[in-house]
Formats: sequence, C-alpha cells, structure tokens
Amino acid sequence: MGKRRNVLLIVVDQWRGDTLKMLGHPLIDTPNVDALAAEGVTFARHYTQAVPCGPGRASLLTGLYMMNHRAVQNTIPLDARHSNIAHELRRAGYDPALVGYTTTTPDPRRVPAEDPGFRVLGDVMDGWRQVGHWGLKMEHYFAWVAAQGYAVPDNPWDIWLPEGQAAELPGATGSPSRIPAHLSDTVWFTERGLDYLRSVAGKNWMLHLGYWRPHPPFAAPAPYHDMYDPAACPPPVRAASAAAEAEQHPLLRFYLDTVERKSFFHNGRGLGRDMDEAEVRQMRATYYGLISEIDAQLGRVIAWLKESGQWDDTLVVFTCDHGEQLGDHHLLGKMGYFDQSFHIPMIIRDPDASADATRGSIVQAFTETVDMMPTVLDWLDRPVPRACDGRSLLPFLREGAAPPDWRREVHYEFDFRNVFYSKPEEVLGLSMDDCALAVVQDERHKYVHFAGLEPLFFDLQADPGQFTNLAKDPAHAPAMLDMAGRMLNWRLRHAERTLTGYAASPDGLLSRG
Repeated sequence: MGKRRNVLLIVVDQWRGDTLKMLGHPLIDTPNVDALAAEGVTFARHYTQAVPCGPGRASLLTGLYMMNHRAVQNTIPLDARHSNIAHELRRAGYDPALVGYTTTTPDPRRVPAEDPGFRVLGDVMDGWRQVGHWGLKMEHYFAWVAAQGYAVPDNPWDIWLPEGQAAELPGATGSPSRIPAHLSDTVWFTERGLDYLRSVAGKNWMLHLGYWRPHPPFAAPAPYHDMYDPAACPPPVRAASAAAEAEQHPLLRFYLDTVERKSFFHNGRGLGRDMDEAEVRQMRATYYGLISEIDAQLGRVIAWLKESGQWDDTLVVFTCDHGEQLGDHHLLGKMGYFDQSFHIPMIIRDPDASADATRGSIVQAFTETVDMMPTVLDWLDRPVPRACDGRSLLPFLREGAAPPDWRREVHYEFDFRNVFYSKPEEVLGLSMDDCALAVVQDERHKYVHFAGLEPLFFDLQADPGQFTNLAKDPAHAPAMLDMAGRMLNWRLRHAERTLTGYAASPDGLLSRG
C-alpha cells in the first residue's frame, strides 16, 4: 500500500484576514493556528471571490469565480452542472465528509420546489457525505445541547443572550453567553469532526471541518468572553461620522441606513452605524474571544491527528468564506467592496519533505479562494477541471516562489439584489441584474465597477483606508482606464470554458487543455 494521502479542509466563518498574529495583529492569541503557520505557509493577501456565505463557499468549493458559478447571493441556487472538490475527490476514490455547512441552495431544475432546502438560507452542496451537519435550522445542535442536560429555552437562540442580563440589549456586552463553553457550537462541530476521524483511521480520507464562528451573534462563552481587554482592541477605521461615510457612494449609504444590530447581537436594537467606539472595541474583544475558542478546539483535532500517527499523511488547509467589517466604515457584516469583507485567512501545511524549506514563510503574492480546489487536486496528483478558475498554490509550498506568470492583482465580486432580508433594488432604483459590482485591486490601486451605479477608484498608497473616491479626478483617469482594461481582460480570459477545450475536426474530436 502506498503512502496515505489525507486532506483536512478547515473552513471557519467570518474570520477577517488581518486577524492573524503572524500578519501583525497586536492582540490575537491563537497558539494552535500560529503553530500550524509555523509548519506551513501563510498567504497574506488572500481574498474570497464573493460575499456573503453562499457565493463565497460556492467559489471556494467549485474553484469558479462568481461570474461563472452564478450563485450570486445567499438563497440563489447553484447550477447542478458545476463540479466541486467533493465530486473531484470521489473520482479519486475518496468519500469526502462534511462537518458544518456550505450554504448552498439546490438547483430547482433538479430538486422539487417543495423541498425543505428552499425554506432556509442554504442547504448542503452535492457530493459530500454529511457527518456533522447541524440541521436546516440548527435542530441537531440544539438537540445535542438538550441531551447534555441543558434546558434549551423555547427560543433556542436565547442561549446566546448574555448571562445575567436583560433579554433585550442595545448591542455589545462584556458578559458571557448563557451557553457554557463545553456546550458551544464550536465544541459540537469539533466533536463531530473527531468522531469522523476516529472512524476512518487507517484509510485515505478528506474532511471539510467547518465552524460557525466567529460568525454572529457576537456572544462568547466564559472564559473566552473576557480574554481580551476592549480598551486594547484596535479602534475602527472609519470616517468621523456615518453621515460623512455615506457620502462616498449610494450603496454604502444603503447599508449604513439598513444594517441592524439585531443581526449581530441577539435581540439587539438600533442600527450598526450608531455604535460608538467603546461598543466597537467591546464587540471586537468578543469576536477575538470566539476566535480563541476555535483555536483551542483546533488544538484538539491536531493533537488527535498526531497521536493517531496521521499528521504526516495529512494536507491541512485553513481558510474562511469571507471577512467581517467589525465597525470599520461604520459597518457590520460582509457586503460591498471594502477589504475587510473580502480579505480572509489562508494557511496551508504540506506534510511532504519537499515543503520543508518553506515552513513558516509568508507569501505576499495575491491569492484567491478559487485556488484551494486546484491546490488540493495538485497535491493528490489529480487533474484540475478546465473550467476551474483558480491555480495551484503548491509552487509556493514546494519552491518558495510564485510562477513567472502569477497574477498581478486580485478580483472579487458582490451582488446586492433583493433577498428576503435585504431590499436594495427599490431604494437604489435598480433592476435585479443591475445590482452587481466587480473589483480589481493591485498593490497601488483599487477599481470598483458597478453595473448600474457610478464607479469608485482608490489610491491605496495615499489612502489605504479607502475614504477618497478618485473616479472623477481627471489626473487618475489613465490609471483607472488601465484597471478597467485589466478587469475586462480578466472576464474575457475566465468566461465559462467547460467545453471550450474541445473541437470537432476532420479527424474527429480534439481536446486541448
């Protein structure tokens, strides 16, 4: 029997790319993630292709840009014809397992309209064996909590209310959540992952180990609730007022006027834009606590792999679906065009000796979430589908350098059409298919193109916080035209190409690429 080849894909939710110690975060305490980075490679400029969860995870797991997979928002179906990492590994003899979720709405041409998967924010992508899915409405997790002897309230979400405080609060609080740490959702996902790993010892396996945190509600259990001093947390990067912030663009104004605290603090009141600096710092302290809780649980998984002798057979990929504004630009959540929503972590630990020379290194080249699928397939010596938009990151792990033709910029997209919890079309006076933007960004500039609204252009060296829109400044017109041309080239180069490598000929079917 040859050397075992296992894949552990760790996907956290809403973890900002700058919240990593090895990238200079002044406060975060994540010894297990730090140790993983010391044995692997950290990609400092790694971006998701789309937000929120559904589009971001579709790009992560299919290797396709959003313009190709077209699952453009939460609740929007994913075309069943697209392959994904689970399907590709099944062709290699694996039985890919899922702990967590993929926020995927099924293809209505394949699934009847009465299917329960159409009544929730998103179901599970095809191809995975579910070994730890918490149910369509978290019912499996809540049932587990009840089975441990905890009295789950009539509204199960009340377990994330602050201990000892009123059932309705304006927002951020330093109190712990009512649910104790040993019954948290982070522990539940970890237990499901460990159950699976124990069951497949001695076999080749692939596990998607998903975590909900540090996704809202921003309420951490003790002792994680007060691990961080709010006064020591970085202040928000934002304009002097929400009103001043809103002057930048109509889309930004829409989210400042509509994003409510109740989506981030269970039973919260008011708009997110109205949080003062002290509240933002407290929210960040809680957010960091949720991150540290994940880190502690990841330590359990890594320890088991080492104890069972599988650590040196396992490729470990640690990444995320999207980021979080966390008060920057007076925003909460993930939306729009700011880096805080799209910049995400990516750490890869290759167990092979050929990667020894790069351990602990940090890559500054631009990388994208679509690169995950071709990287895993390359590591397993499997072909990468022609339709895949990403590229393997193995050269960074094995050779310590980018290929000569590596990308010079990063691209990402956002679709802001109406969904059941947000209605921008009427406010902005746009049709559904005009509610789209695309971003191209390099080390110097950032260009944001809208289908139905005015563009944005930022000089990232002079204005790293992205407060000054230069799109109408004639002095920057040549640079903006260059970036617009790069975006057009990108779209032409990556337009859907599943069958474009085939051609009929007098000699029959030919295949290229």
